[in-house]
Amino acid sequence: MLKHILRVLALVIVVGGGIFAYMAWPDQAQVPIAAVEGQRPDITAPRIQTIPTVEVADAVGWPAGAKPVAAPGLQVAAFAEGLDHPRWMYRLPNGDVLVAETNSPPRDGGGIQAWVMKHLMGKAGAGVPSANRLTLLRDANGDGVAEQRTVFMTGLNSPFGMALMDGQLYVANTDALVRVPYTAGQTSIAAKPELVVKLNGGGNHWARNVIPAPDGKTLFVSVGSATNIAEKGMDAEKYRANILQVWPDKNWRIYAAGLRNPNGMALNPATGNLWTVVNERDLLGSDLAPDYLTQVEFGDHFGWPWFYWGGYPDKRVEPQNIALQEYSKRPDYALGPHVAALGLTFAPDAKLGDRWAQGAFIGEHGSWNRKPVSGYKVVWVPFGPNGYPKPGVKPVDVLTGFLSKDGDALGRPVGVITDRTGGLLVADDVGNRIWRVSAAGQVATR
Repeated sequence: MLKHILRVLALVIVVGGGIFAYMAWPDQAQVPIAAVEGQRPDITAPRIQTIPTVEVADAVGWPAGAKPVAAPGLQVAAFAEGLDHPRWMYRLPNGDVLVAETNSPPRDGGGIQAWVMKHLMGKAGAGVPSANRLTLLRDANGDGVAEQRTVFMTGLNSPFGMALMDGQLYVANTDALVRVPYTAGQTSIAAKPELVVKLNGGGNHWARNVIPAPDGKTLFVSVGSATNIAEKGMDAEKYRANILQVWPDKNWRIYAAGLRNPNGMALNPATGNLWTVVNERDLLGSDLAPDYLTQVEFGDHFGWPWFYWGGYPDKRVEPQNIALQEYSKRPDYALGPHVAALGLTFAPDAKLGDRWAQGAFIGEHGSWNRKPVSGYKVVWVPFGPNGYPKPGVKPVDVLTGFLSKDGDALGRPVGVITDRTGGLLVADDVGNRIWRVSAAGQVATR
């Protein structure tokens, strides 16, 4: 019995030592991140990993008086502070801003990768329980600071996206799209939410977004995958890695597929077409695969889990699906590997100056499995008059400084929208505040 115990202990030490060594010398990027950005990213050979690279910034929050760094010609200040893990925002017609104070529901599953993910979630500041509420912020005097705050809705289940259509406020919980009647100017809602459609919850990607479709009669709902590359089988991914189209009468269909984790969605004001940002797959090394920004049309399939970036096969996925390769749509614009692109807005009403007049703002939450880290900032992708990113351009930094000199996360940006005066609002779920970016020297007014 003693010999058996000693053998088990030795095995634990060997395995544990191997894991420690792997985490101490993770896969490192071999090309500059700029090479994996833009319309024609450098798609290098994959370096398949069993245990992920562990390079996550510890969440520490902002010291007193500290704030992010805005691009030249811009300035930043706090719009609201003291929130509880704010992830997403929605501006109501009267200018009030709804904030989803939310987080992942409790996670199931075991194994080495699950343990690593749980550990990393805690380090990244994402291990706190979800507040499960919407909070209303009102800047009545237009000075760029929300002076009124009320609890708008509670009793939700990891809520994220919000959208107003035909007098109904739709809220995307992790497991359902629900709605409540809304009257302009309301500061709270006590009505019990009505179920519109159930959504498959659980797994890795919990956040569900919702926006009105261009027809003004239906809604787009994003549902991320349950796993990295369908390692638990495609049955676990039913109606996931999709953007759904939902009718108010509770009918729905799959609008587009093969999108591992589409989160931010927005309509391009130049064309009215749907665009989204997508988190791509893990465990192919620090240089793959790039997260991306792309236009989405009905019937599109972007390849997940079998292919990435328009047809590069992921040989880890079994069984293969060779017939899909020629039909896998190539995304429009690469944002770099593991940046965790979440927020997206075209913000045609932003008043930040001519440089920021035509394009997309993107909140990059930041990597946990790339060395060196990527993301942890808000970027801008300039668009041309044809409604697509300008040829040859790379993402432009709008808001940086979320990482300390020691590499800790002072904050992590998520959702991006404009306020009613044309400032850019950025939800920071580690800093627990909303930042407001405006033109340098500009004073917010009504």
